[in-house]
Amino acid sequence: MPHSPTRSIAGTVAAITGGSAGIGAATARALVGAGAKVAVGARRKDRLASLVGELGDEHAVAVPGDVRDAEYNEALVAAAVEKWGRLDTIVANAGIGAYGGILDHDDAVLREMVETNYLATVWSVRSAVRQFRAQGDGGDIVIVSSVAGFRGGADEAVYAGTKFAQVGLSGSLDRELRTEGMRVTLICPAGTASEFAIGAGREEGSAELESYLRPDDVAHAIRVVLEQPRSVRTTVWQLWSSQQQS
Repeated sequence: MPHSPTRSIAGTVAAITGGSAGIGAATARALVGAGAKVAVGARRKDRLASLVGELGDEHAVAVPGDVRDAEYNEALVAAAVEKWGRLDTIVANAGIGAYGGILDHDDAVLREMVETNYLATVWSVRSAVRQFRAQGDGGDIVIVSSVAGFRGGADEAVYAGTKFAQVGLSGSLDRELRTEGMRVTLICPAGTASEFAIGAGREEGSAELESYLRPDDVAHAIRVVLEQPRSVRTTVWQLWSSQQQS
């Protein structure tokens, strides 16, 4: 019997953090386009409501809240399970960036970046793993990180540190969870043209953004990973725009 290089994700259920814009919203659209159901989380209720209105109530549910709160992550998973009876995928995508030297931002900005980019990823994963274990049939953990997690640049030390932390977390989780049928994938895009870091080191409409990846590019990579046969796992995927200098 020939081996199929893809599997259908129609009917599967995903929870996505940072889902109100950028990569998160693009991922929601991509997964629903493939027949999946999505619970989307973010702080901006109006953005989430608009996205769910676009995707349809039968395909999506909005769960507004702050991903830095461990209990919120439990609520996001619970909302998916309540609506569709299970969870198959967690996409830990929420992230913020603020560029500048090590002394250029106050403590509150740096704390929010560490908590959003790293601790919130931990809370998202823990919530999903509890549900995957309760179901007993594995699941997918997708962590959206950055190429900065492999090669930190000037004026992004704290941001890069949070991304290095995600790289270490992902690698360890793969070794811990794969025997339970859970796949852990680290998606690492280079610069992506979105609202990310606008006003905190990037300027809206700048020529530089034209050379970057688009959120749909990253969403496509996530869909491809999920559509692989369960016998295959992708641990790290780095993406660069052909125009951006590496």
